[in-house]
Amino acid sequence: MELDVPPLDPQKRLAARNATLTHEDALNCMVYRPDEQDPDAEEIDLGDAKILFTGVFEAPADWDEQEREEFFGDTNPELFMTAFIECESKPESAQFFTVEGNDYVATMPNPGEVVMFYVLDYSEDDNGREYILVRDDEPMS
Repeated sequence: MELDVPPLDPQKRLAARNATLTHEDALNCMVYRPDEQDPDAEEIDLGDAKILFTGVFEAPADWDEQEREEFFGDTNPELFMTAFIECESKPESAQFFTVEGNDYVATMPNPGEVVMFYVLDYSEDDNGREYILVRDDEPMS
């Protein structure tokens, strides 16, 4: 059964994109995509984006213990974050991309500190595409 999802309002979606790109708390990031043809190959560098973290992912109140366990698995729930991510390239350009599930995002919250995130899922509405990310807790530098 398909859900009847109303189409996005392009003007509101563009405003949400611009709000993320210009937000004072948005961080620079790089987005990478696994090579679907060769899982052992290096990830494809999609390019630069801005990421605006919105907090720790909160499981819906109606999830029971089994749903929570299936979602989080053995991963610490505090590693699950939510964020808006927008490509810095213009939507009409050849360099433009949209972040998808299974992509990776590299941020540098502090000079010399790289923090990686795995894109688990997302939802999209007129306010933007909000992602559920899982932080890689292995330190990188």
